[in-house]
Amino acid sequence: MGIISWIILGLLAGAIAKFLLPGRDPGGFIGTTLIGVAGAFIGGWISARWLDHPISKDFYDGATWAAAIGGALVLLIGYRILFGNSRD
Repeated sequence: MGIISWIILGLLAGAIAKFLLPGRDPGGFIGTTLIGVAGAFIGGWISARWLDHPISKDFYDGATWAAAIGGALVLLIGYRILFGNSRD
């Protein structure tokens, strides 16, 4: 997958992570989207580096999607911990 595919995957992963972890985020839609893109890159890197699952050339690979969504969830949770959760 190219860089554009990872960005699209990250945008979708950020939206899915936001759906799975509802509530108001300090960064709003743009912040969540950027977290999704970063989570896709980090999740893919962790998957390839430590989980022994090379990054697939196929956009529709389930493990790639799971790694991207998992990375986005981890970053979103960390972002809420660091910068506050405004669901109160």
